[in-house]
Parts: sequence; structure tokens; C-alpha cells
Amino acid sequence: MQLVDSGGGLVQAGGSLRLSCAASESSISNYAVGWFRQAPGKEREFVAATDWSWGESKTAYTDSVKGRFTISRDNAKNTVYLQMNSLKPEDTASYTCAADIRGLSTIVGGTSLDYWGQGTQVTVAS
Repeated sequence: MQLVDSGGGLVQAGGSLRLSCAASESSISNYAVGWFRQAPGKEREFVAATDWSWGESKTAYTDSVKGRFTISRDNAKNTVYLQMNSLKPEDTASYTCAADIRGLSTIVGGTSLDYWGQGTQVTVAS
């Protein structure tokens, strides 16, 4: 399965962007999907994740984005979105989505995940 990230760009502080993670297979609905980011000179960090089981959606966020970012999924389009509002310069990073069949806790851990996207750059100007 392939994941294609898109939606990054340059935005002023306080602005918004919506990232998309499009999967090549409909089986993505069975996977937990998360977003990670990596700024120059820093470690990759978990941002947000969603899982879907038994008709119920579960989400997780890192503290620094709670209340500003929202992760959602459209299983009919095989796509997971990350809506980013009230962007700050410190949100500047390359954002990448990942998917794993093992669920939300595995995605949050960010290690040895099944599939990764190629990344999309988000730059927030002050």
C-alpha cells in the first residue's frame, strides 16, 4: 500500500492548512493512521493519530497541538486529513503520515510502522 501526503505550504502565523494522506488501497480503513513531523536538526515527533474500529473513531494528539489540530478520516476516499489551525512558527516541519495495522498505541509509538508517506513541508512565517 502507498501513502501520498499533500497539502503543505507556506502560511503566516495564525493561518491554517489541511494536510491529506491518500492511501492506494481501501484497506486503509482497517489501519490506524497518524501524522508525524520533523524539523531541521530535531527528532521526528508524533503529532496526531486516528483509529477506526467497530464504527467508532479514536484519536490521539501530542499536547502542543491539542485544540489547534484535528485529525479525521474519510474511509470512502481512503484519505486521512490533518486540519491545522492557529499555526505557529514552531509548527514548521516536514509532515509525514504513517499507517499501521496494530492500532493507535503502535502509531503513537512511531516505531517500525507498516507504511509511510513521502512527506510534505509546512512552513509557518512569523
